[in-house]
Amino acid sequence: MKMPALAALTLLGALALTGCAAGTTTPAAGPATPSTGSASAAPGGSCAGVNVVVDFGPLEAATITDCAATGDAATVPASQVVAAAGATTEGTVQYGDQVVCRVNGRPAADETITVDGVAPFTESCQGMPAAAAYWALWIRPSADADWEYAQEGLGSLQLKPGQSVGLVFTTGTETPTPGS
Repeated sequence: MKMPALAALTLLGALALTGCAAGTTTPAAGPATPSTGSASAAPGGSCAGVNVVVDFGPLEAATITDCAATGDAATVPASQVVAAAGATTEGTVQYGDQVVCRVNGRPAADETITVDGVAPFTESCQGMPAAAAYWALWIRPSADADWEYAQEGLGSLQLKPGQSVGLVFTTGTETPTPGS
């Protein structure tokens, strides 16, 4: 199911970021998320499934990179691929799993997020996350393509073998692509 309204809100959020300064978060106590490696990568380093990158950015947790197996499926749900890479996601009350609010519990409900020019806040996961600090969902249609903002939410996005999906926690004016 395409979500044009969600895509418009995401674009609006990205545009709103141009008015914010770069920021940081105060991380909650706890262990860093380990990298899961590329257990299902084909010989030569290429991925026979879907590449997954989860970049916690200023949340100070280890980046997850993995190649999630897709089996014989022509398409697989992005939420399933991200979970296979060892990342748990939490959506919002208002938008469900279409909008990612937390990955592996980050930012935690009691974790103060600080962005220059914005009052410190915590993420409640009630509605659309703040434009100054959110999880951006990216896709790369092929290994040699550039990263693109996803036009659907995590709950409805379908991926094909050879594609990549990325989640990047971003604050401030820049929305970096996965791995940058």
